[in-house]
Amino acid sequence: MSHIEELHKAQNYFFKTRKAQDIKYRIQSLQRLKKVIESKEQHIYKALAEDLGKSEFETFLTEYNVIIGELKNYISRISKWSRPKRVRPSVLNFPSKARIYPEPYGNVLIISPWNYPFQLALAPLIGAVAAGNTVVLKPSEFSNATGLLLREIIEEAFEKEHVSVALGDAQTAQELTALPWNYVFFTGSPDVGKLIYQAAAKHLTPVTLELGGKNPCVIHESAHIKVTAKRIVWAKFLNAGQTCIAPDYLLVHKDIKEPLVKEIKIQIHNFFGKEVKDSPDFPRINRKEHFDKLVKMMAGESLIEGGDHDRESLFIAPTLLNEPSRSSKVMEIEIFGPILPVISYSTKEDLERWIDSYEKPLAGYCFTGNSRFEKWFINRFSFGGGVINDSIVHYLNDRLPFGGVGNSGIGSYNGQKTFETFSHFKGVVHRGTWIDLPVVYAPYAHKLNRIKKLMNWL
Repeated sequence: MSHIEELHKAQNYFFKTRKAQDIKYRIQSLQRLKKVIESKEQHIYKALAEDLGKSEFETFLTEYNVIIGELKNYISRISKWSRPKRVRPSVLNFPSKARIYPEPYGNVLIISPWNYPFQLALAPLIGAVAAGNTVVLKPSEFSNATGLLLREIIEEAFEKEHVSVALGDAQTAQELTALPWNYVFFTGSPDVGKLIYQAAAKHLTPVTLELGGKNPCVIHESAHIKVTAKRIVWAKFLNAGQTCIAPDYLLVHKDIKEPLVKEIKIQIHNFFGKEVKDSPDFPRINRKEHFDKLVKMMAGESLIEGGDHDRESLFIAPTLLNEPSRSSKVMEIEIFGPILPVISYSTKEDLERWIDSYEKPLAGYCFTGNSRFEKWFINRFSFGGGVINDSIVHYLNDRLPFGGVGNSGIGSYNGQKTFETFSHFKGVVHRGTWIDLPVVYAPYAHKLNRIKKLMNWL
């Protein structure tokens, strides 16, 4: 029996002891996790700088603070969310009461990505623990420093039969997904997501797949130019564009393309200075293979801004591309880097041709001062979630579900929704015995007209 199989067996046994389902134990576990994370704040900054070249500020904003906020939220609300919920009983069951009981699925596998390796590992883990499950976390092998730190944090905060970290490459992931889990949560590419789904289907295991896609960003002629440019630059070049909900390409009305591009260039230099490579606030590409793929995307395209790159330091400057064709490499798949195609449009039909030529994306964005156009955009296009007059910030509202649709994902999470994702909601009817209507019991002779009248009356 392999180490992975032994761990899976141990967690199965631990779950059956029902210790993980005890509300007090769940709260204490998350309190320990919070304490350990707070004690290792500087280690977290160091790991993210090593893996992605992130500044302390960006790591705090997009990784550390998100998780601390999530832990505070869960620690204070687990008891409330775990209570049975009363619902109105059916008259057909009179006399009765009805309740919905949240219960954990059991043994959960979470496979997290490299682009936000701390946040996207721990956010679902917190919800899974809060719901009463055991967890095996498989961090990405492409964020090695953060993966090692996550293992250290988890080992200090949890009993290993409750929550553990399995480090390794794709072979480890295959070994893990071959086992019969009670729930699988995966964040990554659609191609890998399909493999995860196939493996889970063999055991009828429910899944959440947080994937990606080519997120459109439409800029209507009524948009506020300066604010739009500033918000696009922030969202697109955060984490050097390695964000699954970053704007993938701009569709700009032809009448404002020139002033918008000019303002975007100004804001890039306002953010990162004239020499972006020297900025302490601009991260790096995760690894050389991904760097090479991004450089190939730029080959032969018309540059508006940027294009500078250095393989040794994994630096690619914020880059604007002018009017790439639909058949170009950069428009074939999700970019996942600091490259932003700028495409002009004239009519709504132009927008439909571009956006409908792709699978449903994880996010959709629209900058406009026209409420009718805003409503048209929201109703016309399907996407996982989105923002009007900004981008990516919908993830920050933990009262909104976060997830994809179609090729960009299955299921959702965020805030209380994460607790619900990792819970099975068991509906139970509590019947009274002080009266028992005989009309429903056999023999049924001469009862049909009576039951029809009763149904009509109800």
